Amino acid sequence: MKSNSKYSFDLFDNFPDMYFLLSESGEILNVNSVAKEILKGIDLKNDYPEIFDLVEFCDRSEAQDILKKCVKELKSQQYQTRFFIKDKLININLCFSIPITGSDSEKNVIVAGRDITLEKEKEEDLLRFYNVSMGSVNPVLITDITGKMIYVNPAFTKITGYSEEELIGRNPKMFGSGKLGRKFWDSVWQDISSGKVWFGEVEDVKKNGEPFHSQLLISPIMDNDDKITGYFGIHRDLSEKRILEKQLIHTQKMESIGTLAAGIAHEVGNPLASISALVQVVRRDSEDPFIKEKLGLVKNQVTRISKIIRDLVDFSRPSNYELQLTDINQSITEAIAITRVGTKVKNIEFNVTLDENIPGLQIIPDQMQQVFLNILINAVDAFSEVEDNKKIFRIDVTTKVNNENVVVNFTDNGSGIKDKNLGKVFEPFFTTKEQGRGTGLGLWVSYGIVKSLQGDMKVDSEYGKGTTFTLTLPIET
Repeated sequence: MKSNSKYSFDLFDNFPDMYFLLSESGEILNVNSVAKEILKGIDLKNDYPEIFDLVEFCDRSEAQDILKKCVKELKSQQYQTRFFIKDKLININLCFSIPITGSDSEKNVIVAGRDITLEKEKEEDLLRFYNVSMGSVNPVLITDITGKMIYVNPAFTKITGYSEEELIGRNPKMFGSGKLGRKFWDSVWQDISSGKVWFGEVEDVKKNGEPFHSQLLISPIMDNDDKITGYFGIHRDLSEKRILEKQLIHTQKMESIGTLAAGIAHEVGNPLASISALVQVVRRDSEDPFIKEKLGLVKNQVTRISKIIRDLVDFSRPSNYELQLTDINQSITEAIAITRVGTKVKNIEFNVTLDENIPGLQIIPDQMQQVFLNILINAVDAFSEVEDNKKIFRIDVTTKVNNENVVVNFTDNGSGIKDKNLGKVFEPFFTTKEQGRGTGLGLWVSYGIVKSLQGDMKVDSEYGKGTTFTLTLPIET
């Protein structure tokens, strides 16, 4: 290894990176103390006379072209490669300086070699995180030390309904539902700002106002000096869990109603039977036409009460989930009879046109009756939102055979559904009714029942005029 520089190369000994003095061809003329330490034990003169001998074999040709370009164009060049040193590959960033003239008029090039192995590892870690985050189904966000969002992944924008541009620079408190008070969030902030990881369940609000339940983990991001530079948060969607919990509560509630209905049937059934028997005795012994007529009305009402109780017990009884050959027309008739019991139905006209040629369908009878009841109850509720007191309320129910399917239509002239809500009708827990008047599960459950029978359920509505639900059930299921 020779040196033909007209100045001392020792000035580079105080620099933290490796420095090489090269000839135009890449021959190593001199190195600084850092390079000597890293290359200790290597005979540069005999084993590695050129810098390219240190470069990973697959990059040598390109590195030679970089040096030639530097000498020819008299411009500095950058190149990243790997040095093979002592059976170990290290990532190196080479900076080729503008050529200078040596003592023999030959152009020399000073090359700075910076070990970027740690930087590469961090870059690869960051790339892995980025790829995992971008493909994750879990919403992820990163904030700076003040709590302002600096990164959100696609899952986060999808679940919240906000675009990335709307979120970056804002505080996550924008999602707060208000159900968790300031004291709660002060406690969370105290934990994470002290370097602790926080984990718990929260309820946020999407852009469209819908609630978003999730498990949230917030972890501080530390630098090399263990100072907090930001916060990392990841959500796990609990919407399905909440749906299942509410379904369980609803199921238990129906079981309670069934138990109550059975008790009522027992307690009320006996007195009704006695009243019915007494009415028949008095009616048989009386010769007065007026009394006979009125006693006949009493007997009819007693029979009606008994049927209502039986229908209530039958409807609330747990399903055996067994397919049975069922008369759809009869199920519709029974569902209408149950619906008529309500006080809201007194001023509603039911126009029923049922095709007598409809064959029996293999379905679960009480589930299908539940579907019909849900649609009819929704239609009745829609009338309560109509402000026209003179309007004649009407529900039209028709059945017909269409090719291989039975088609059932329920049409009402109620308030109708707004366009923005039409696509959400079959979503769980979606309801436009006041709190406590509806769970938003009826049509969702109905849609699931129809789909499980390989059928279809559609809705067509015009706000202010009315709504039509169309059920299509295959004849051979």
